[in-house]
Amino acid sequence: MASDALTSTDYISHHLQNWTYGLHPQNGWSFAHSAAEAKAMGFWAIHVDTMLWSILLGLAFIFFFHREARKATAGVPSGMQNFVEMVVEFIDTSVRGSFTSKNKLVPPMALTVFVWIFLMNFMDLIPVDWLPWVAGQVGANVFGVDPHHVYFKVVSTTDPNATIGMALTVFALMIFFSIKVKGIGGFVGELTLHPFHSHNMAVQVFLIPFNLFLELVSLISKPISLALRLFGNMYAGEMIFILIAIMFSAGMLLAAVTGLSMDTILGGLLTLGGALLHMGWAIFHILVITLQAFIFMTLTIVYMDMAHSDH
Repeated sequence: MASDALTSTDYISHHLQNWTYGLHPQNGWSFAHSAAEAKAMGFWAIHVDTMLWSILLGLAFIFFFHREARKATAGVPSGMQNFVEMVVEFIDTSVRGSFTSKNKLVPPMALTVFVWIFLMNFMDLIPVDWLPWVAGQVGANVFGVDPHHVYFKVVSTTDPNATIGMALTVFALMIFFSIKVKGIGGFVGELTLHPFHSHNMAVQVFLIPFNLFLELVSLISKPISLALRLFGNMYAGEMIFILIAIMFSAGMLLAAVTGLSMDTILGGLLTLGGALLHMGWAIFHILVITLQAFIFMTLTIVYMDMAHSDH
């Protein structure tokens, strides 16, 4: 898609635009063919590519882990069983180290969060043009749509809708267990009687609005930071891959306009340079995608521990 038909700005915008379906003021229920149409569809538009990849990767996680759980033996484990056991043991150790209460929901939730986010992040290691190009060819040859109007983002965590949705789910569970463990009175008391406290009743009543303000800011910041941290890091990583693709494409265009074929020294150097640059960032990005999944999981466990802690 990085061709001379698109400017660098168009190329970046195309790769960062989601495949959107919604109610357009003029076109009715339809797929957006431009960023302007997607914007006009408003808040309730669906990012189809985000939904597609997040659901597919979630189902893949369930399928492989369930299959290995059913096939598990006490003898010499297979390679996949050994990998699954290693991941489960890692999650179990993390939960035991950060969660001090008892709740059978927390370990499987931590496992789901870590593996699911890791799989969605892992899609960032697939070259940025491959799957969008395939989607463009399908749109052109099957549905007769201009490939430039086919949008297909494959990294769900670069969409704030996905990260905010996951963060709000964790937040809702945190509120639910806070009320379940501490009761409504205990939950309200945590919001109004801390951090400032006084044995004088009149002073304590005076301090309630200040405590409530500080605790609400702290409470609301948890899902916001959880969502935006994951989104920001993955979005930045995707942007760097796109910029590398632009640099490589610009080098190929330079070789073409100067009359040099790609089998010349210049063409070979450009190819080698682009491949090394992409490979170097991809190797580093393996650490990023794993770390972001681990941070999201760890904070989820910590927030659940805070919800179960009755002061």
